[in-house]
Amino acid sequence: MTYPFLKGHGTRNDFVLLPDHDGSVHGALDVERVRALCDRRAGIGGDGVLRVVRTTALAATDPDAAALAEGAEWFMDYRNADGSVSEMCGNGVRVFALHLLQEGLVEAGTPIPVGTRDGVKVVTPAGGAPEDGLTVDMGAPRLVGRTEVAVGERAWPARHVDMGNPHAVAFVDSLDDAGSLLEAPGHDAGVYPDGVNVEFVVRRGPRHVAMRVHERGSGETSSCGTGACAVMVAAAEADGALDAAAGAYRVDLPGGTLTIALDEAGHVLMTGPAVVVARGTTDL
Repeated sequence: MTYPFLKGHGTRNDFVLLPDHDGSVHGALDVERVRALCDRRAGIGGDGVLRVVRTTALAATDPDAAALAEGAEWFMDYRNADGSVSEMCGNGVRVFALHLLQEGLVEAGTPIPVGTRDGVKVVTPAGGAPEDGLTVDMGAPRLVGRTEVAVGERAWPARHVDMGNPHAVAFVDSLDDAGSLLEAPGHDAGVYPDGVNVEFVVRRGPRHVAMRVHERGSGETSSCGTGACAVMVAAAEADGALDAAAGAYRVDLPGGTLTIALDEAGHVLMTGPAVVVARGTTDL
């Protein structure tokens, strides 16, 4: 069986997109297919897979997820590179929305609701056109508590921030402190029983930080949208600036830059680029 795919990225956090509008091609999307697609030597390569499916079609295989997407025609069925299911992907949802726009599956010039396992996220072209970047209302963050992460024999205090998926944000003296990040940093399994995305952060200036990240299920990636949001929230809290009047933060990642702000409702707004770079068919 062959089926279509696309390849896209947001600040070099890259994904394989699988159009499956009526849910008839990939069904529940098994783990081995995701791993094969994301394999960078034997597959297409990616940090994850975005299945493009109508919410009504998803209900046949995952009614609980579909129930979280009320009001959204389209659902971003996201899987990490190891095949595990993830609640949310900030860079992925921008690429997903760009694909819907380019294929004429949504009306241009209007906000785009996208269903996810963290509820509905609304995506809007930041400058009026997709090529100017896309802004995502990521919803309200949750500052859960304080924890600790470790690399080798070194450990740092970390802020637990929930952006629909779990994050541990650690401020360090140098991004080199994180080491290779080939393996997941040490963390409290009692706090994070399903694993955690770990961000290592340095200050660059007022409302300006840089980060590296280990994403659970994918390893170190060039960018993590929800991670950048968690970092902004942790930095703003430390600055006493958790309100809309504080202004946007610049978050530099190995793959590019994201702009993160809070609106008056306390929602996190993430703005950044999205690109679709290839399309084809595969039998992986």
